[in-house]
Amino acid sequence: MTQAASPVVRLQIIVEAPLERAFAVFTERFGDFKPPEHNLLASAITETVFEPRVGGHIFDRGADGSECRWARILTYEPPQRVVFSWDIGPQWQVDTDPDHSSEVEVRWIAETPGRTRVELEHRNLDRHGPGWQAVSDGIADDAGWPLYLDRYAALFSEGSREVAPGSVAGA
Repeated sequence: MTQAASPVVRLQIIVEAPLERAFAVFTERFGDFKPPEHNLLASAITETVFEPRVGGHIFDRGADGSECRWARILTYEPPQRVVFSWDIGPQWQVDTDPDHSSEVEVRWIAETPGRTRVELEHRNLDRHGPGWQAVSDGIADDAGWPLYLDRYAALFSEGSREVAPGSVAGA
């Protein structure tokens, strides 16, 4: 039995880091945990940039100098919350029409002074139009957001990370 794609994908992870550090690592080191093979450019990615402001972008820069702006920063509220658009359509190409974008909201919640829960919700996937289920399936897959969050948690220390039970769930 297969589960139908959902227009919402939710995940969470616990990191052994204070709230401010957990937020800073996500926004300042996004390129350190984004898999380099997740590339829409014709050349290898030399860096991924997360511009820390509303109106900024998340973009990849290629070895040939080209850029791929694949997300827009919609909300930036350090150290608790970020919302960005997902401007990548079902054909895994950038779609510049904001009406076709889904949204990724990331929240950081202090559980203790040195432990932070990170909640990620990728919503409105059906805005991508026909074929949106491929986007939902791709980001919920082990090579999607779960991989990003695992690699993010690994930046803190290999021995102190944990994925919360039921970390991937459709709504």
